[in-house]
Amino acid sequence: MTITYEYEGALYVNLTNRCNCNCEFCLRHGKKEGSIYTEDSLWLEREPTRQEALDSFLSRDVCSYREIVFCGYGEPTYRIDDILWLVDELKRTVPGLPPVRINTNGHANLLHGRDVCPDLKGRIDVLSISLNGSTPEEYLAVTQPRDGILAWKSMLDFTREAVKYVPTVMMTVVDKEKSPEEIQRCRELCESLGAHLRVRAYIPD
Repeated sequence: MTITYEYEGALYVNLTNRCNCNCEFCLRHGKKEGSIYTEDSLWLEREPTRQEALDSFLSRDVCSYREIVFCGYGEPTYRIDDILWLVDELKRTVPGLPPVRINTNGHANLLHGRDVCPDLKGRIDVLSISLNGSTPEEYLAVTQPRDGILAWKSMLDFTREAVKYVPTVMMTVVDKEKSPEEIQRCRELCESLGAHLRVRAYIPD
């Protein structure tokens, strides 16, 4: 079971395969064995316990990585309480912990029915939030969230709140079939929320 894995000098953490979206560009599609990041499968036979995840961290030279990234074949904030616990334990036991990032769809508050953003302060250094479109229509078409338009609104509200507590908040779009005009509209939306835009290259599965 792959809990932590290395990619481009960072240590990635795979805590869950649960997700409330079905993004058209998602690497989960067609990836039954292995992934572009590791020869091992990121499909979990079961979710690791927080202690198993901590043990996986501590089996590595954590400080040798440029950052820690909570990201796998699922939406990591399903396990936001476990992420926060892990970060607290790592900060307590690992001097000089690298920056911590969460790659998320921005639906944590929707998933948990509460505002989790204040809990990120002092724990999470970077948030990368999937934007995927400058309008609700484009977002729903690309992301296909379980909760429909509510997911769009929740993602925007989450971003607007997160910038108050997290030093670096970026929103991402994948450059698949995106015109320069659409990219610019996404950038303007990000900036209106206090975040900045990162354009990701499309990786075919």
